[in-house]
Amino acid sequence: MPRFILQFMENLRITTVQSTLHWEDRSANLHMFDEKTRMLKGRTDLIVLPEMFTTGFSMNAAAVAEKMDGPAVRWMRAKSAQLGAVVAGSLIIEEGGRFFNRLIWMRPDGKLLHYDKRHLFTLAKEHETYMAGRDKLIAEWRGWKICPLICYDLRFPVWSRNAEDYDLLLYVANWPEKRSYHWRQLLIARAIENQAYTVGVNRVGEDGKGLGYTGDTSVIDYSGKVVYCVSGAEDVFTCLLSKEKMSGYREKLNFLGDRDEHEIFTKQNIK
Repeated sequence: MPRFILQFMENLRITTVQSTLHWEDRSANLHMFDEKTRMLKGRTDLIVLPEMFTTGFSMNAAAVAEKMDGPAVRWMRAKSAQLGAVVAGSLIIEEGGRFFNRLIWMRPDGKLLHYDKRHLFTLAKEHETYMAGRDKLIAEWRGWKICPLICYDLRFPVWSRNAEDYDLLLYVANWPEKRSYHWRQLLIARAIENQAYTVGVNRVGEDGKGLGYTGDTSVIDYSGKVVYCVSGAEDVFTCLLSKEKMSGYREKLNFLGDRDEHEIFTKQNIK
């Protein structure tokens, strides 16, 4: 196989976008992310935006939700096609009269996948507004298997567990400054236990409820080494992930081969 084809299969260029968010203002946020990503054509394979990137972490779903053919989803489709890269981030989506904190995985060909946040943040009463998801998503892109999750999911290692031999574990978040230590340590733990690149994309600034965010957007390799972390400032960062190096590490230290098998039950299923 020609070396350039092999290199294309092994490497993934990922761009993290750490940003402030305009509270419950979709138009302002889409304009802002247009500006932040407009120079990325040909320079990246995957662009990751924060959780609820059009609104901030709002419980005002009835006023700010959109449908799956709404303006932000259309924006993601156009942006992905324009830049030739997957665009991923979560939105407030209304479907069938119910609201979801839904991660959209938009491909350049216009096809999309989605993941509904499973673990809803009860301290903010997220569960009183949104429906929890049931299904884990494994998206395949550029020869990589990628597992995208949302914020509070980070605290639940069984749900994050690498049972599917994924290569990249991805979290989008609105994770507040007062628990930033937990964010940084849990990302490292998830990378170590799953022997996968782990990327967490968070926001900065202050939201409409007065909560502060330092970001701490991080790229962590399969061994738990922090490759990149940025705090307190807006930032657009692109790095190259190597599947060849990760595969070599897994072969040398085959901890995943000894993992337990498990089955996930919802509360409704437990008698």
